[in-house]
This record gives sequence, structure tokens and C-alpha cells, in this order.
Amino acid sequence: MRNVYMDYSATTPVKEEVVKEMIPYFTEKFGNPSSLYAPGLEAKDGLTKARQQVAELINAEEREIFFTSCGTEADNWVIEGVADARKNKGNHIITTKIEHHAILHTCQYLEKHGVEVTYLDVDSEGFVSPADLEAAIKDTTILVSIMMVNNEVGTIQPIKELAAIAKSHDVLFHTDTVQAIGNIPIDVKELGVDFISMSAHKIYGPKGIGALYKRAGINIPSFVHGGAQEKKKRAGTENTAGIVGFGKAAELAKRDLYEHAAHSDKLRRMLWEKIEAEIPNITLNGPKDFTKRHPGNLNISFDFVEGESILLLLDANGISVSTGSACSSESLDTSHVLNALNVPPEKANGAVRFTVGDFTTEEDIDYVVEKLKEIVAKLRELSPVNGMEGWK
Repeated sequence: MRNVYMDYSATTPVKEEVVKEMIPYFTEKFGNPSSLYAPGLEAKDGLTKARQQVAELINAEEREIFFTSCGTEADNWVIEGVADARKNKGNHIITTKIEHHAILHTCQYLEKHGVEVTYLDVDSEGFVSPADLEAAIKDTTILVSIMMVNNEVGTIQPIKELAAIAKSHDVLFHTDTVQAIGNIPIDVKELGVDFISMSAHKIYGPKGIGALYKRAGINIPSFVHGGAQEKKKRAGTENTAGIVGFGKAAELAKRDLYEHAAHSDKLRRMLWEKIEAEIPNITLNGPKDFTKRHPGNLNISFDFVEGESILLLLDANGISVSTGSACSSESLDTSHVLNALNVPPEKANGAVRFTVGDFTTEEDIDYVVEKLKEIVAKLRELSPVNGMEGWK
């Protein structure tokens, strides 16, 4: 039995070059970066290099990069930090109905403490309307937070245009780029954004390390109080090995960006074409124009079956996929993203997300389609749903 991983949007394997870069910081370079003696300064050099590598990936300055434990922490820091820093200006935040729960749950938390939140609708492919954003902004608006690439359906938002609208009203703009970095080009200066959130484990780096880009000149409160780490903005002894791994992963992502995207897109298109040809009664969720979605993403609804059943049977055949966001996989609720796209509940329940990446092969595609065809046919035979004429 083959083992085929097709859930790269959930996490990625750590590349050998990244592991090799990290290992010395667990052994001979183990010093505390805050210490002034040689082992500490050696560790600090690793942090400095990594900060530069991450900054170069998004065309930022080193001083604008703050390391966090993950993308979720970076999201929380921005949302809560701006709400506190700009409370004298207003208490209104704008986001969308398809954000990651790291944004949505933080906004819901702030609503309990007097912050007003507007959740923008999206169209049937997951796109935010610039006109809707313009109409939602008011005198009390202090922050707009819209993710660059959706984690479930892969929609790439027009961030540059949306950020310009916010800027025209003197409103800060944040975008969660956890699914975007390493997959599409990001230039913070060109985009005109104030904050972005990032995570290493989506770009073949280690888990447990993320970063926040904060544009120079913008001040928000410290998120973790204590020592003077991260320019006195995030206390706690640094995860040196993790940060070094993030730096190396960022360097590789920048170097290989277009090759990676082309490889993912080629195999994603191959997967879709084969599934579309071999399995009837399916629907592609998200943008139909593949140039407007994550290069490795497919989200497909299979009629008359449940996505969870497909997932489990694929897993039994050594194939790893997802029914939505990995961060909400324990929830039995229908995907909030598909709900926002007005996908009918019966189709949303039959949705499966496939995401390919650097280690996916054409042989993997053939194996997945072969098994998927068998599994869907078997499940449809057992389905109590009527009106399935023509699906065989």
C-alpha cells in the first residue's frame, strides 16, 4: 500500500535542509540568545540571520519581524493589540465570514468586551467585494483583517486593492498569510499592508514557530509580558532552533517560489482533470479560475456521500486528505467557509480538501484517483439518498 500525503495546507513535512540547519541549535549552539557570553551570542546570531531570511521572503525590514509561537498567536496579537492601542479612535473591526478561527474567535471574544465587529459576506467563490468593504467602514473603524488565501477553498483575495481602501480611511490593515507565504509572491511594500501573520510549518519548516510582520512606525502593546525579547514586545526565551528552522524554510521558499507553485499547480490540475473525468456528480468549491486560488488546493463536494467517510476510507488506503480546516477537524459542524459560499448543506457535508505540495508525484495522483473512484462508488451504493440516476 502506498502512503500519499495530500494535506499540505494542514501542515508540511520539514525539509532536510531545514532540519540540518536546526540541529546545531539543539546541541553545540544551545546558548540563551539573551546571554552576553560567546554561546549566547552565537545563538543570537542565528536569530538575526533568521529574521533577515523571513524579512526577505516578504520584502520587509528585519526590525519589522517579530517571532511568535505560531500564526494563531500573531493573529491574536494584532486583533487584540490594535483594539487596545486605538481604543481612543474607535472600537470597530471589519473582517470576513471565511476567516480562520484564529481571527473569528478572537473577534468574538472582543465583542464580549465592547468591540463592534462587522463580518463581510463573500461571493460564491469566496471573494470579498471591495465595494462591501468600502461601505462597511465608518468613523469608528480601527482595523480591517482579511486573509490573503483561504485555508479551505484556496481563494486569493485582492489584498492590495482592499488595503488601499482601508488606507484611504486611515484604517489599519492586517492579512493572515499563513496559507499564502511560499505559495504566491508577497511584497508588503507593494501590498500596502500594516500587519501580516505567518507560520513556519506551512512552508516545510518546524511547528511551534510563527511570525508577525508589523510595519515600522506602528505601535501595539506587548502580547507577552516579562523579559526584553523581541524588542520588548514578546517576552520569553526564544525558540532558537525553531526560529532558525523558520529562517531556512523562508530562504528556500523564496528561492523556489515559482518552481514550487508551478509544480503544485500542474499536479493540482492533473488531479482535478482525472477526478472530473472519472467521478460524476461532483462540484468544485471555490474559484473556478485556478489562477485565483492556492496553487495546490482543490476542494470538491461529492454528491450522495459524506466527506468524513471518504476521508476515513482514503486513510485506510494510505491517503491523507482533509474535510476542511485542520484546526476545526474535531468539530461536527458544517464548514463555516462553505456555508458563507452558500454551498448547500448536503454538498458541504460531502466536501473533501486535497492539497498537493513539493513531494507529490504524478504516481500519487493516479493512485489517489484510483482509490477515490472505488471509495465513492462503494459509498454511493450504500447511500440511502434517492435520485442518484446517472452517477455510475
